[in-house]
Amino acid sequence: MTWLESLSLLVYLGIYGYVLRHIDFSLLYQHKRIQHLVFGAGAAVFVLWIFRAGIYEGLTVHFLWLTALTLTLGFRYAVMISGLVLLGITGVGKESWHMFGANGLFGILVPIALTYAIYTLSFHRIPRHMFIYVFICAFFPGAAMIAIKMGLIGGFYALNGNYAWDIVVDNYEVLIPLLLFPEGMLNGMTMTLLIIYKPDWIYTFSDKHYFDPDKNDGNDA
Repeated sequence: MTWLESLSLLVYLGIYGYVLRHIDFSLLYQHKRIQHLVFGAGAAVFVLWIFRAGIYEGLTVHFLWLTALTLTLGFRYAVMISGLVLLGITGVGKESWHMFGANGLFGILVPIALTYAIYTLSFHRIPRHMFIYVFICAFFPGAAMIAIKMGLIGGFYALNGNYAWDIVVDNYEVLIPLLLFPEGMLNGMTMTLLIIYKPDWIYTFSDKHYFDPDKNDGNDA
């Protein structure tokens, strides 16, 4: 394991442990509905991450779905369950153990944190409307997050000396434009369907903020 891989592992585990300390596990233990939602979402992400394509080891592409996961579960549960999914994916051989820290840091924490930051900014700074929520909080962040994730992971592989930069660009980064719209659509459609049929499942969405004009002034949290 190189020093970059060791550093990324320490940073990821440190942040992951910090997030876990701020999760109310008694609430998770007491409420079956929360358990089903959290672990059901994790199972869906696990299945999605199994299906991937690529030529070189590690330089594989797959849908993330992390934007929808973050909006549905909230920041802390999304970090927790995606970490468990990464552990399972790595355990079955779809990812390498020496890249566990980098995958967790750049492939999970950064997309989740940026997604939640965009949601928080839009909630307080942009007039609240369902279409703004779907497009600004789900569709565009979903597309942006897969580009950021692939850019960071590809850069890490090149900086770490795993592959030459031209190999990373020609076999990995070149695929980013092809995945932007599908990833954005996947997250946007997921949140649209949840808003219509299961709005009570969504941690970041409330009817009183997005459908009640008296609450849509952008000043309350």
